[in-house]
Amino acid sequence: MRTDVWQALHSDLTPGVQPDQETYAAPMGTHHLLLPIRALADGDRGVASMILNQASFSVLDAIADRLSDQLRAHAPDVIVAVPTLGLPLAEAVARRLGHTRLVPLGTSRKFWYQEDLSVPLSSITSPGQGKRLYLDPRMKPLLTGRIAIIDDVLSTGTSMAAVLALMDKAGILPSVIGAAMLQGSAWRNKVAGITVEGAFSTPILRRTDAGGWRAE
Repeated sequence: MRTDVWQALHSDLTPGVQPDQETYAAPMGTHHLLLPIRALADGDRGVASMILNQASFSVLDAIADRLSDQLRAHAPDVIVAVPTLGLPLAEAVARRLGHTRLVPLGTSRKFWYQEDLSVPLSSITSPGQGKRLYLDPRMKPLLTGRIAIIDDVLSTGTSMAAVLALMDKAGILPSVIGAAMLQGSAWRNKVAGITVEGAFSTPILRRTDAGGWRAE
């Protein structure tokens, strides 16, 4: 297993599946990020994976810089962070946009949380785990003005649909969604009507007859 993925920005890679058939070079601005390919449960499809809290600080900074530049035009008043891997990115973006705090959602229920401010949560990488997503009721008064939601990856859109359902329970319609990686296009149907910004994009991959990978 390679350990050099998501550690640097590269300028000497050809975008797409790499010759080793284990990694994918994702364009981000004038550079590329080298990401590992993970097979999905059906064995025929795969994704270029990004785990932000395993990335180097320089890569996280570059992603936060790029996403902040994209979100600045939307002038968000509040940044909402999606756990778990959206939290470090949301903090970095909030700081760059001049915010002094953010509103973190959570998956650990505190005793003062309310069930009517929670929704079931699952994702492409952690299906069927029975988690719930919570909004701390003490944070709800902060959700005024233009709201930006920050997550690490948009893929199937299942987790973001849960976030939007939770925001709806709180009477909130976000202005924009930001993510490090936009993976495939299945997520689009789950966020209809809301602007989405991503630092970079990757396709869903399919097995080839030779056992390698190609973009779907």
